[in-house]
Order: sequence, then C-alpha cells, then structure tokens
Amino acid sequence: MTRFKPEGKLLNTQKNIDFKANALSLTSAMESRQILEAKAIVCDSRHNLIVDLGCMKGIIPREEGALGISEGTTRDIAVISRVGKPVSFVIDKISSDRHGRPYATLSRRAVQQQCMDEYISGLRCGDVIDGRVTHLEPFGAFIDIGCGIPSLMSIDTMSVSRISHPSDRFTVGMDIRAVVRQKESDGRISLSHRELLGTWAENAALFNVGETVTGIVRSVEEYGIFVEIMPNLAGLAERRDGVEAGCAASVYIKSIIPERMKIKLVLVDTFRADTSPQPPKYFFSGSHMDRFIYSPRSSDKYIESIFC
Repeated sequence: MTRFKPEGKLLNTQKNIDFKANALSLTSAMESRQILEAKAIVCDSRHNLIVDLGCMKGIIPREEGALGISEGTTRDIAVISRVGKPVSFVIDKISSDRHGRPYATLSRRAVQQQCMDEYISGLRCGDVIDGRVTHLEPFGAFIDIGCGIPSLMSIDTMSVSRISHPSDRFTVGMDIRAVVRQKESDGRISLSHRELLGTWAENAALFNVGETVTGIVRSVEEYGIFVEIMPNLAGLAERRDGVEAGCAASVYIKSIIPERMKIKLVLVDTFRADTSPQPPKYFFSGSHMDRFIYSPRSSDKYIESIFC
C-alpha cells in the first residue's frame, strides 16, 4: 500500500489531527517533512491558498499550489478549485506576522512531486490503484490518484454497459479502484474501470431465468431497449412506446445465452426511482492484471483488454 493517498483520505485520521493540535506538534511535522492535510478556506487575489491549521493559519503560495503552476503547464484553476476542500502539504517554515501571530508556509507542490517520484513513476500498466473522483465531464472523469494529482478515465472505459454521461456511474467524491491503462512520456496516466467489474459470466451468474429484477434503461433503439442490470451486464427487451433512457425498469429474464453473450428480457414496467450511482461492486481484488477477458469461452465474440 502507498502512503500517497487521494486528498481527503488523511484529513480525519488521528495522526493528522494530532500533528495539527498545536505549534509544537506542527514544528515536529515540519522537521520530519510529514505529509498533512487541512481544508483550504480562501484563495486570495494572488491565488495563494489560505489553509485552516486549527492552531494557526497556513499559506500555500501560488507557485507551491500544484505541480506545473510556476512553469505554466498547469492552470490556476487547479489551485482555485481547492477552496472548501482538503489539500495535502508539507510545512516549509513557521513564522510570525507583524502582530506576533504564528503562521505556516506550506507546499502542496512538494508533496505532489514526491508522490510522482516515489509512487506514480513506478506504476505499470495493469496496476490496480485507489482513486477519488474529483470532476466529471461529458467525455470522462478526473480521478485523484494521490495528493491531488489528476488522472483521466474516459467514459468508454467506465463499464461494458454504455452510459450517456459519467454521472451515470460516479459521483464527485466517490472512492473507486481503477486500472492503469496507459502511461505517457510526461508521466501522465490514463485509467480504466470496466475490467474490475467482472466478466460476462461472473455477472450473468448472479441471475436466473424466470426472475424479475430491476435495472436502468440505457438506450432505446429501433430494434429494442437495452436495460442495464449490472454495470458490466445489459440485456435487450422488445421496444415499447413511452420508454426513455435513464428511467428505472423491472424486467423478466426470459433467457441467458452465454454462446451469444446475450440476455433476453421482457419489460414489465418502468418507473421513476433514485438511479444515483452506487459504490461499485468489484469482482477483482488483486493489485495487478496483465489481461482481462470479458467474453465467455463458449462465445463467438472475443472481448479482451491487454495491459502488459
């Protein structure tokens, strides 16, 4: 396990709380270069972050707010958007203002550089890592993979079942696991998620012919309606007027056909329900995968992800 966590993971740990208890313990944290977390409460007009340390004020100068800020490769929004949220940092120095009040000068950039050097640079394609969803866009989700360093997960890698927007699968702040899909020469990493959600056979084994279960309508086509009953498993029901993508549905399982990788459904009813994303259910618990084969052995189709 790595000690470099997505921002927010350390905030309420006892160790983090104890280090912020008083000036003496903060001095100890400074001397040992301890990684701490606290909430950023203000971003001033010069884009310096003001951080609440409890016993004193902390200041993260703009150029120390994130990797790439001083070089111009990271936009200032990476700093501004942290207001009201936890930030990770080390303490560079503790000083006193003109009124004699102590304050700490902090560096988030130094923590991110350390995270890159000691953790992210050593990741391999196929490694399974922890992350926290920080931002959703139509094309994908940005995931904090350590100390606020973002990684992109494109929408088509979130599940086998197709979705219209990442908000169908994730919420901001959700803790997830992900597979390192690709590493760029500049150190940036892209992620995948669907390989952790189980094969067709693993998902289909949760259901039986003759059962009526709930699902979510993902798309309405001329030839039928696709209903997701698991993030990596959808079935096809006959088309019916008035059914819209995004609504909840109850469906009767008519047949399960592994060799065709198909589940035939009968639409019983559609209704409005809370379809907010739930924490993912993972079938893979390891720390690395070289490949993932989604399709059953008996299937005519062959769907595989290769990471090595």
